[in-house]
Amino acid sequence: MPVTYQTLKHSDPQALRAAFRSGRYHSHTAGLGQGLLQANLAILPEAHALDFMRFCHRNPKPCPLTAVSDTGNPRMFTLGRDIDIRTDVPAYNIYRNGQLDATAGDISDLWRDDLVAFALGCSFTFEHAIQRAGIPLWHIDKNQTVPMFRSSIETVPAGPFGGAMVVSMRSIPKDRLEEVTEISRRFPLAHGAPIHCGDPAEIGIMDIAQPDWGDPAPVGPGEVPVFWACGVTPQVAIEAARLPLCITHKPGHMLITDVPENAESPILSFNNEKR
Repeated sequence: MPVTYQTLKHSDPQALRAAFRSGRYHSHTAGLGQGLLQANLAILPEAHALDFMRFCHRNPKPCPLTAVSDTGNPRMFTLGRDIDIRTDVPAYNIYRNGQLDATAGDISDLWRDDLVAFALGCSFTFEHAIQRAGIPLWHIDKNQTVPMFRSSIETVPAGPFGGAMVVSMRSIPKDRLEEVTEISRRFPLAHGAPIHCGDPAEIGIMDIAQPDWGDPAPVGPGEVPVFWACGVTPQVAIEAARLPLCITHKPGHMLITDVPENAESPILSFNNEKR
């Protein structure tokens, strides 16, 4: 039987991944897995993995690398005891030759011995801390997906990977802006502090009512639009690279790990917790 967002809101990571794996939940993960690191996903052939890793290292703000699988191994053991990257994300995007070809809830039939999975930190992670400070987040309160936009900020290319940085937007009360900036700065694995506040046109966004991904979110009286680097950036880079096959998370539908949200190193944090 399907499960609802409200049912899962206070579930532990094993229960969340079990719901994703069984196909009972295919929606966004904002607000789920409180206290834990959420991660974006990119899966591509080993022949292009080194160039993609270089792309992440050259663009750490939108692409904070948190884990890399062994070639052909779908188990991401540095992020959780039972994670199977083929099934444990609510929804996947499948790209062929740089074009979005399909969306699926399970990619077991596409897995190959030459694939490498990359996990990248996600801004959903620091949202829990913002909410604990008593600052509302409209998309979570309304059970929507955060709006995401292609910006005019160019990434540093690596091999075939490059293109514009994607940003996510949240409306923040003007008198809490400095506080939100400091809170998010404490989460470097989740994109850290914002990259822009105020006029969206300054970073190439002409209409914040028309996001490229996610749902539109209002900017209310006394609020300012705030933009963070976003882990959907690799999907733009994958489009530019035009590889025969790449798989990502569907924007807003993340991998929920067992790593604490404030970890400086996922590998050290998870390994120390296991001892």
